[in-house]
Amino acid sequence: MEFIIARSLLKTRVFPYATLTAMALLLASCASKPPKSLVTPFPTATKPPLVTQPAQPAQSTSEVRGVWLATVSRLDWPPPSSVYASNRIQQQQAALIATLDKLKSLGVNTVFFQVKPDGTALWSSKILPWSDMLTGTIGNDPGYDPLQFMLDEAHKRGMKVHAWFNPYRVSTNTKPATTAALNRTLSLHPASVFVLHRDWIRTAGDRYVLDPGIPAARDWITSIVAEVVSHYPVDGVQFDDYFYAEAPGQLLNDNQTFREYGQGFSNKADWRRHNTQQLIEQVSRTIKQLKPGVAFGVSPAGVWRNISHDPAGSATSGAAAYDEAYADTRRWVQQGLLDYIAPQLYWPFARQAARYDVLANWWANVVKPTHTRLYIGIALYKVGEPARNEPDWMVQGGVPELKKQLDLNQSVPEINGTILFRENYLNQPQTQQAVSYLKTRWGNNPVE
Repeated sequence: MEFIIARSLLKTRVFPYATLTAMALLLASCASKPPKSLVTPFPTATKPPLVTQPAQPAQSTSEVRGVWLATVSRLDWPPPSSVYASNRIQQQQAALIATLDKLKSLGVNTVFFQVKPDGTALWSSKILPWSDMLTGTIGNDPGYDPLQFMLDEAHKRGMKVHAWFNPYRVSTNTKPATTAALNRTLSLHPASVFVLHRDWIRTAGDRYVLDPGIPAARDWITSIVAEVVSHYPVDGVQFDDYFYAEAPGQLLNDNQTFREYGQGFSNKADWRRHNTQQLIEQVSRTIKQLKPGVAFGVSPAGVWRNISHDPAGSATSGAAAYDEAYADTRRWVQQGLLDYIAPQLYWPFARQAARYDVLANWWANVVKPTHTRLYIGIALYKVGEPARNEPDWMVQGGVPELKKQLDLNQSVPEINGTILFRENYLNQPQTQQAVSYLKTRWGNNPVE
């Protein structure tokens, strides 16, 4: 379980959807038969893709040099000190401008901006209340639209923006104060899903989450993505790796949901993977119907399955997305559901249980016969940090390890880019040698 990376500090009623969103849902929803369990073989040459690829690719063919910018718990933005300041808007906007200027100078060309850190929004939504990350209170209008501001400023600098969503998380804790804050949104328009659809909510560890086995909840998530894609000029949409579990031992109790919706499945694991598959299919189709040029991607845990559990898996022994998060990420690539996949390969070359080069090459072979692009997520947050099992991050400020990983990414034709996790680690003392190296490597050699 040690290889799951915690990426953050981590009935039914008529929905107030816009007409366009409702139409997108109607078109995108489709029933599919329960999938066969276990191994998903590569498709034959005659098997048509599940989703027709657009005539034009949904992203440019240039190398992606990206960074994740997290808003959950204000990890990267906005500055915590700005939230209650009298000049809050100015502070938050100035901080974002400074961040984009720094990223531009480092040669970063794509920002993966977390617009839905939980059950709240960082855009003007008719489905979700405003995020308390901005003002300290769920539902308070921040006085500007952070997503639009990010898009305007990034595009002005020639940088792309992917809207990064956590699909199922409702809150990062279940403290009484958090529960009370969610309940207080009942009088708001829109109110939190926590009060509108309490029957969808489960507790997983110390968090409130949506139950992925409820079809209406998946439709609701799809409508949120449709709202953003319809109303904002985003370059892409990304889901992170949190589908059923955010950390070991944090699975929700979905026994009743399985009894209600699990007909035709002999075990809960296959049913859960089917539910995740349904969400990815719906979202993929919806985006292509609304704006074919918007790229859809997922950034899953780095290990799909270990070869000890599946002959098609990688020569690793880490926690696997297929078995831990009930996400058959390899299948999504094979079926053409994703424009790109960005596995989190957060280990060095010397970590035998999950070697960087073993996994990077495994993923390169997965995408090779497909139209899906491959971006590799790398562990900037480990650079310069002491670790008994991974001492390489401390050698010469982590620069040799970082260089090896970037060299491999650039040398393998199927790897189309790199994404750093995450932005604020570019500002930490322990990473400064690596940041200087990045500026020399990327900043002095920009790509469009």
